[in-house]
Amino acid sequence: MAREGRRRERLRWSKLYSFSCVRPSVLSDLEPPQSLQGPGFSRTVYCNQPRIHRIKPLKYPTNYISTTKYNIITFLPKAIFEQFRRVANIYFLLASILSLTPVSPFSPVSMIAPLAFVVGLSMAKEALEDWRRFMQDMKVNIRKVSVHKREGRFCYKHWQKIRVGDIVKVEKDQFFPADLLLLSSSYEDGICYVETMNLDGETNLKVKRSLEVTLPLEDDEAFKDFSATIRCEDPNPNLYTFVGNFEYERQVYALDPNQILLRDSKLRNTTYIYGVVIFTGHDTKVMQNATESPSKRSTIEKKMDKIIYILFTILVLISVMSSIGFAVKTKYFMPEWWYMQPESSDRFYNPSSAGLSGIYHLVTALIMYGYLIPVSLYVSIEVVKVLQAMFINHDLQMYDEESGNPAQARTSNLNEELGQVDTILSDKTGTLTCNQMDFLKCSIAGVSYGVGSSEVELAAAKQMASEASNAQHRNSRELWGDTEGTPQASEIELESDFVVSEKTEKPAIKGFSFEDDRLMHGNWTKEPNAGTIILFFRILALCHTAIPEPNEETGNFNYEAESPDEGAFLVAAREFGFEFCKRTQSSVFIRERIPPSADPVEREFKILNLLEFSSKRKRMSVVVRDETGQIFLLCKGADSIILERLSKNGRNYEADTTRHLNEYGEAGLRTLALAYKKLEEPEYSAWNTEFLKAKTTIGPDREARLERVADMIEKDLVLVGATAVEDKLQKGVPQCIDKLAQAGLKIWVLTGDKMETAINIGFACSLLRQGMRQICLSALNTDRIAEDAKQAIRENMLMQITNASQMIKLEKDPHAAFALIIDGKALAYALEDDMARQFLNLAVDCASVICCRVSPKQKALVTRLVKEGTGKTTLAIGDGANDVGMIQEADIGVGISGVEGMQAVMASDFSIAQFRFLERLLIVHGHWCYKRIAQMVCYFFYKNIAFGLTIFYFEAYTSFSGQSVYDDWYMLLFNVVLTSLPVISLGVFEQDVSSEVCLQFPALYQQGPKNLFFDWYRIFGWMANGLYSSLIIFFLTINIFYDQAFRKQGQIADMATVGTTMFTCIICAVNVQIALIMSHFTWIQHLFVWGSISTWYLFLLAYGLSSPHTSGNAYQILVEVLAPAPIYWIVTILVTASCNIPYLAHISYQRIRNPMDHHVIQEIKYCRKDVEDQPMWKRESSKARQETKIGFSARVDEKIRQLKGRLHKKVSSLTVQTV
Repeated sequence: MAREGRRRERLRWSKLYSFSCVRPSVLSDLEPPQSLQGPGFSRTVYCNQPRIHRIKPLKYPTNYISTTKYNIITFLPKAIFEQFRRVANIYFLLASILSLTPVSPFSPVSMIAPLAFVVGLSMAKEALEDWRRFMQDMKVNIRKVSVHKREGRFCYKHWQKIRVGDIVKVEKDQFFPADLLLLSSSYEDGICYVETMNLDGETNLKVKRSLEVTLPLEDDEAFKDFSATIRCEDPNPNLYTFVGNFEYERQVYALDPNQILLRDSKLRNTTYIYGVVIFTGHDTKVMQNATESPSKRSTIEKKMDKIIYILFTILVLISVMSSIGFAVKTKYFMPEWWYMQPESSDRFYNPSSAGLSGIYHLVTALIMYGYLIPVSLYVSIEVVKVLQAMFINHDLQMYDEESGNPAQARTSNLNEELGQVDTILSDKTGTLTCNQMDFLKCSIAGVSYGVGSSEVELAAAKQMASEASNAQHRNSRELWGDTEGTPQASEIELESDFVVSEKTEKPAIKGFSFEDDRLMHGNWTKEPNAGTIILFFRILALCHTAIPEPNEETGNFNYEAESPDEGAFLVAAREFGFEFCKRTQSSVFIRERIPPSADPVEREFKILNLLEFSSKRKRMSVVVRDETGQIFLLCKGADSIILERLSKNGRNYEADTTRHLNEYGEAGLRTLALAYKKLEEPEYSAWNTEFLKAKTTIGPDREARLERVADMIEKDLVLVGATAVEDKLQKGVPQCIDKLAQAGLKIWVLTGDKMETAINIGFACSLLRQGMRQICLSALNTDRIAEDAKQAIRENMLMQITNASQMIKLEKDPHAAFALIIDGKALAYALEDDMARQFLNLAVDCASVICCRVSPKQKALVTRLVKEGTGKTTLAIGDGANDVGMIQEADIGVGISGVEGMQAVMASDFSIAQFRFLERLLIVHGHWCYKRIAQMVCYFFYKNIAFGLTIFYFEAYTSFSGQSVYDDWYMLLFNVVLTSLPVISLGVFEQDVSSEVCLQFPALYQQGPKNLFFDWYRIFGWMANGLYSSLIIFFLTINIFYDQAFRKQGQIADMATVGTTMFTCIICAVNVQIALIMSHFTWIQHLFVWGSISTWYLFLLAYGLSSPHTSGNAYQILVEVLAPAPIYWIVTILVTASCNIPYLAHISYQRIRNPMDHHVIQEIKYCRKDVEDQPMWKRESSKARQETKIGFSARVDEKIRQLKGRLHKKVSSLTVQTV
């Protein structure tokens, strides 16, 4: 009896459910409890005694969770370790330490301060990003749930304070705070509905049931003296398995997954449940599936380390050369240099111990030549990446007006990786789809109804229209091969069966987008098969497990259904005049409105049996008795299952219905076939007796017996028709996938959904299409014992993979496309070490890959396999907690800020509001960021080599004395002021082409995955350019100034004059070089480039005007020495031109003889051909896509090939007839 006025809901679902909801409550004497001793089965839970679990020997963890990379203790060591993974930072740390010694040519502050600034800035950014993760964790940890305190009283506690053994009460639409054992629910027989979207991505509700022995625990006071013990498996990541025993009142009861409620799933359609906590915190299955937040580094940054190694090697070599030269000069030449006073020299310049002096000089040289390795590179890259991230965050074309969510770069470390993605691994539910089903079309009695078009049809029709308009400008001989046989437009239109109607407005009824006056408004009564149509509508209204809930605002009913398909069917039945309005323990009531009668008639149908849907059965049936006493079996299911169960007399509409099902599938719709069977009373009674026996069977073969009994009745069916429901894709998903495919990206779908659902979505977004050969890998069902079974399954899986690979290799048709579809059980074997490589090779050979029924852990493992197996950049995108593992495992993780919470977003590197924004994020921002960073890094090494080597040349000229030709202030300002802003503007504002052109020419994206701008050829090319420039700058300047008068009075140039002139040449040469690199100029670039040169002259003027104590030899150097000397200006212009003419010649030759894709587009835009010659522009843009076998473009290409084939056949037949 319920207390405190609470009345339990009267539906006893176990009376209806046959398979998953009724089991023997206590183990019989013949079936002793399974032994749960030993490794993997050591967990003991004392119910209602949480304090026992806080102390040893149990001491289970709290329910507090953390997904952060750092904590207060680990932040400093881990963050410092992250910073000094960068090779350059290690070098500058060593240089900073050496700067404390007397041999340093620079002050310690000048070395330590820049390093501290760089490392401190990066650590602060890391801390800020991790703080955001911490705050999101706290939002979850401080959620509240009702927990049994004592004496039958419940109070609210934060999730983080829940302990193992606690009794919790979860109410409708609340998340489960931990992994629970279900004890009872608001339904009398302990049934509850659970939504597991966050775990496996499925939107259909799962039915869970409690043990019968705990059903009396129906209210708060019942737990006053409750005590029991649970012995079960240890924490593990398996979402779909659970083994345990429940010891209560001196009896032992077996537990299975049907009694377990997992953390992060949600209670639905049930007022409340009571449960006992089994696993908490990081022991829960969802957290066991989570992976540790990784530290990600971009490919360019990793390659930068290798370049730093090369430069460091060069640095060491020239330092060794310098120190050897210094030692030789000191030993053999210094005694003769009387002006150096060799007899009073210290240990640094001692001819008698030249070797030791050389070692001291090595330290000096290592610090002096440090300009080869740019300390400001990392600072500049950090600044550039933060500014790039700001542009991504403020891109209005990636702002979702409905949700108000912009795109967000949650970390700026991986901007350039966006431009190098090879494979995208995507979740399905909530990422590709909206979790909304719309009833769109149906086939009844062999007649197809529904004139509306699916999103797939609309988008494909637009694409074909675009292709047709482009084709008009092509040579007809090129397209059709024969001008005489060229079809007219009307012929093409007649040949194409791809006719669609444009949707004019959004449907007003959620779940119902059907349009056809033949069935609407009661007009179906005028159809020739009205009796069959009535039967079709009744199957929709009766064959389900939904619960109607009155909606006071609309006056209609809302339906709480196990799956969104069922909800759409019930809405459709209501709109057709067959409204499901009431359910009792044994009956379903339908309000039927059949013209010409205007008033609805309420009819009662007795529910005799319900055979529910399962992924194995792929069908659902109900046995009902109507008001006349007749008994019917009503069945709906996958067409492949239903059609093979038809009777000989039930196949009247099979051919037409099959054709309609194929058409619906091509349109990307989810289809089900509907059938019925009329039962005689003796036949039903005999079957029901067998069914009840199977239902009450005790033992492991209960499921098999139920399956056999169901097969007995679900045969000799009569086909009624088929339904076509559109699983609403998110806006722009098919177009986005098509554009990504044109950009050469491979797309994998990893989903927890059933295989049929995933395949339908594959068709909907054109990852699959009619004519594509599907390779379905599934695990072998075997009755052998465990070890033999596993070995048999492995061998079978290996054979399937080998046969599929062989089939692909032997395929001769170049247009043939293969799709790989694999379920979670088969995937578990395919991911094993000995088979993973072969599985990956097969998957890579397929045009699209869909993995179904995969756990979060498997998603992460597949992502790791692709990332490590291909060695290419992977991107994972998802929106739920079940996607966190793969988001963290991928090189780039993208979270969608959708309806499933923020777990995926918090674990991601980038977040967007909808999948369609991925197109712009990659093809525009990814392309730009990759090229900007690549060019910026190459330029950085070029300018530092050009600058640093001149110091080495001069030291060689001065007997390796350690003398620098440049003033200290010049050297400090080189990277910080005089060359920093132009390179930052290159990294932030450079555009080889505009965003519109990036989207029109998606093949440009392949420059990133092919790494055309940061391969070793280009890197060494820029290094060689730097070497060449350093030689020109130094030797041209020295030789011009060496033996001639510098001023008209006859004075020659001193070291300050030569050094300042040489430095002027460097500043002008490297800034002109960056101007030549840039393709896109704004006033900002002009200001920074030419302003940097102007800043040098302004500094030189101000520095020269300062006190001689400050400026030293540079006092009045510009006003009195350099400016009046024509040779200074001539040398500056000559050296600058000599440094940049080879690059200008190279780029000119490349544009003329071997232009890259963006060069051609730049020429077209510059000559305004895109405006003046539109046909040519369209032709070029149609060519600018990678050849692909997925997406709308592939579907259109296939359609055109089919049309060409038909027309050639028609022309051939006409020619034969003429002859």
